[in-house]
Amino acid sequence: MRYFIVCIAAILIFVSCKQKQQYDTIIRNGMIYDGNGGEPYKGDIAIQNDTIAFIGDLSNATSANEIDAKGNAVSPGFINMMGHSEETLIQDGRGQSDIRQGVTTEIFCESSMAPLNAKMKTMQQNGQGDIKYKVEWNTLGEYMNFLEKKGISPNIASFVGTDIVRVYVLGEDNVAPSPAQLESMKLLVRQAMEEGALGVTDALIYPPATFAKTDELIELSKEASKYGGTYSSHMRSEGNKLWEAVEELITISKEANIPADIHHLKAAGKDNWYKMDSVIKRVERARKEGQDVIADMYTYVAGATGMTSAFPPTLQDGGFGKLRERLMDPKIRASMKKAMNTNATDWENLYYGAGGAEHVLLLAFKQDSLKKYTGKTLAEAAKLMGKTPEDAAMDLIIGDSTRVGVAYFLMTEDNVKKQVALPWVSFGSDEGSYTTEGVFLKSNAHPRAYGNFARVLGKYSRDEKVVSLPMAIYKLANLPCKHLKLQKRGELKVGNYADIVVFDPAKVKDNATFDKPHQYSEGMIHVFVNGVQMLKDGEHTGKTGGRFVKGPGYKMKN
Repeated sequence: MRYFIVCIAAILIFVSCKQKQQYDTIIRNGMIYDGNGGEPYKGDIAIQNDTIAFIGDLSNATSANEIDAKGNAVSPGFINMMGHSEETLIQDGRGQSDIRQGVTTEIFCESSMAPLNAKMKTMQQNGQGDIKYKVEWNTLGEYMNFLEKKGISPNIASFVGTDIVRVYVLGEDNVAPSPAQLESMKLLVRQAMEEGALGVTDALIYPPATFAKTDELIELSKEASKYGGTYSSHMRSEGNKLWEAVEELITISKEANIPADIHHLKAAGKDNWYKMDSVIKRVERARKEGQDVIADMYTYVAGATGMTSAFPPTLQDGGFGKLRERLMDPKIRASMKKAMNTNATDWENLYYGAGGAEHVLLLAFKQDSLKKYTGKTLAEAAKLMGKTPEDAAMDLIIGDSTRVGVAYFLMTEDNVKKQVALPWVSFGSDEGSYTTEGVFLKSNAHPRAYGNFARVLGKYSRDEKVVSLPMAIYKLANLPCKHLKLQKRGELKVGNYADIVVFDPAKVKDNATFDKPHQYSEGMIHVFVNGVQMLKDGEHTGKTGGRFVKGPGYKMKN
């Protein structure tokens, strides 16, 4: 009898303890998409501190923050695989345009905010647009720590730009490095990797990055490879020499023994649309041969960059200042008018590829006197200026003393859908993260800043059924984490960091347009970053728990 009583007491104590189990947050009754691409299942998720503590039945547990996710999807937070929030997060750490789409980690690539020498710091300070800030860092790690300390809602991670290490050592001239200079560049890559960089990155379509030859890129990539890093690239061409550019990326990946990511995969210009099928086949052949090659994309038919992409890169030999001077030379202007309307084979003419001034949308100016042209096509602005579109383009660059932000309409919806469906393609906005107020309203964003990720879930998954919801979530979360070796993220799993989103699959949609880009997406209900709730009932909480997520080289060194 005594033994029986003791057993009953023990059971009661066990049950009592189980009933008293308490967590910081419990998300109940949601349809859990764990990020692996499989079918969802109904369950509860507990968050304790910054970690997923339990997944399953939590009917006997309690928490200070109870969320009923019935009828909604619960998934790992999304990765902006190719973002440009480097400056916008300095202005406003909330990163609302992305957080409100479920993005919990921003990846900085194509270039980087450091390393910087004294001359580069001055150039960065003087070249700022609407957003003003003091350049308080010298190395990439210092910049990332500065941003984390300032307070940010999303996590951040960064590559180191091959263009930045090139400018640090060589300046902006079209020259090849000597063996000693190349060693200095490699040393800068090593330092960045040990500070937490994810790998090396470039934008080979733009000077001065375009001045780098393949062998130089291979050598820098080898340094990143030693630290488990990745190579990511806005390739040398996305149009007339798309095939050659893909081959160069695959060669760099193979020779340097490094995973590679094609940034914003596209076939630009109507004459090149047919090339996408063969590009897909080439990447898939490389993958079958054992190379870890993936791509990211934005879900729109227009890209955004500078008006300077209407001119050959050689015009920028020596930097933007030299370009501006050359555009004021009558003889050079005459030759550039012809060049703008030429289907060039030795450089990427986005003006021609878009089909002319009617398909070039003006987005951003530095000078207040020119902001009146924001939202107009180049053709419309040229008419108001009483000039030809070619003269207007050159004078806008001269007058603004910037490359002038524009959108080029270059792609076809058919190719966008093909790419969305590919299991090895992730998603990146190629934009900043904004708030619909203040300084951000001085210029127009590309709508991808506000809608790229919601568009995947709404337009392409739910409405057009191009990709299933489980696979869309896998591509938004798990695929980029695996490729970049982001530990304990991208999957709903006990022990992982609590980067979690709750959204309504029936309501999620993008609202931003080219005419009215500053509009938040809808359908995202709750967002957690490292266990901190950034979005509650669709509204930003104002909290900033984002972290500097470091690459594998940081752990190897430290």
